[in-house]
Amino acid sequence: MNLFFVSLGCDKNLVDSEKMIALLASQNISVTSTPEDAEIIIVNTCGFIHDAKEESIETILEMAEYKKTGKCVSLIMTGCLAQRYSDDIQKEIPEVDAVVGTTAYDRIFEVVKDTLQGKKECALNDLDYLPKNLTNRVHTSSGYSSYLKIAEGCSKHCTYCIIPKLRGNYRSVPMEELLVEAEQLSKEGTKELIVIAQETTVYGVDLYGEKRLPKLLHELCKIDGIEWVRLLYCYPEEITEELVQTIKTEKKICHYLDLPIQHCNDDILKRMGRKTTQADLREKISMLRKEIPDIALRTTLISGFPGETNENHEECVDFVANMKFERLGVFPYSPEEGTLAAGYDRQLPDKIKQEWADEIMQTEQNVIFAQNEEMIGRKLSVIVDGYLPEDGVYVGRTYRDAPEIDGCLFFEAPYEIISGTIIPVLVTDANGYDLIGEILPEEDD
Repeated sequence: MNLFFVSLGCDKNLVDSEKMIALLASQNISVTSTPEDAEIIIVNTCGFIHDAKEESIETILEMAEYKKTGKCVSLIMTGCLAQRYSDDIQKEIPEVDAVVGTTAYDRIFEVVKDTLQGKKECALNDLDYLPKNLTNRVHTSSGYSSYLKIAEGCSKHCTYCIIPKLRGNYRSVPMEELLVEAEQLSKEGTKELIVIAQETTVYGVDLYGEKRLPKLLHELCKIDGIEWVRLLYCYPEEITEELVQTIKTEKKICHYLDLPIQHCNDDILKRMGRKTTQADLREKISMLRKEIPDIALRTTLISGFPGETNENHEECVDFVANMKFERLGVFPYSPEEGTLAAGYDRQLPDKIKQEWADEIMQTEQNVIFAQNEEMIGRKLSVIVDGYLPEDGVYVGRTYRDAPEIDGCLFFEAPYEIISGTIIPVLVTDANGYDLIGEILPEEDD
């Protein structure tokens, strides 16, 4: 029995996908890269913003064609869109044999089995149920770089965000289960462990009555084989001195921090339901740069939030220029059904939202290009992501670059290098968002 699996959306969804594939593989279901050869097709969907929903629906409809032209007898929709619109999907897309919600992916095998027997299924658990932690994963990407999802859901309830209604309130995965999973990933070749959740900074509060992220990071750094630990999705108001000192002192932890701020104007932040002010943000960023001078800070912003004025936008542009974030992404505001912000007055035209996003990114581009010029002459450790035969160069990432979302470093080498190897490189040039380098002898690192 062959399975074709499509994983859409965020890295957290990817982890769920890899666990579902592993569950099915344990039942002798093989993964195929060609949908026309698959009896089972699963699409793990995203429903975060409008564009993601459109992509999910288009993918499902594309896969549905294989019930006519291929071998597919079981088409299953999982993830956020399945959770959000389970009734509508079953009515409007009859080709879909089952929908599996965000907290029910541990039931994927029984759902597959039922659909292969001709039954229609709808597997939805309570949103505050935490699927039993499945430590086995089938890597769908490199394997040497893996995500470790330490919690599910979110309890922040920002006014623009639908996540709590799709994935429930915040639930931490017990630390002992995470360490078993991380050990297994290491044994399978993981060198870079990327710690994720909707928010990582409050890990453990619900289970242990206190923030346990620093403790978890210390334990992860003890695992043999793990060489880099990267931390994403840290809400700035939850970053503690203990966490900063942990990042500063643990040699395996990359001096890289993702702290989504969404905006800098106090009125907009309040309307978003955020728990910070611009003064708070400036103070936190200043403290991080003082304690860890070489830290690379990534953030995300929303442009064109309801009620945002041109003055608010210009304030955000100036903030980006002054804060000099090493990495930054911008999303035009998307009104999501079921959120408070979708009902706010003074909704802005899409054209304005996109223009403002472009202006912010142009400002950030100038910042990054200047920073990359300043990197010339530095010696950096680089994790090798692959070889580009058409250009005759290897491509890798520094501690400043998370996979898929940040820049790259390109270099030549006189010998073959296996992907996942971490090597010393001298930065010799900059090319926009990317760096150029030359490999150094190991002893020079």
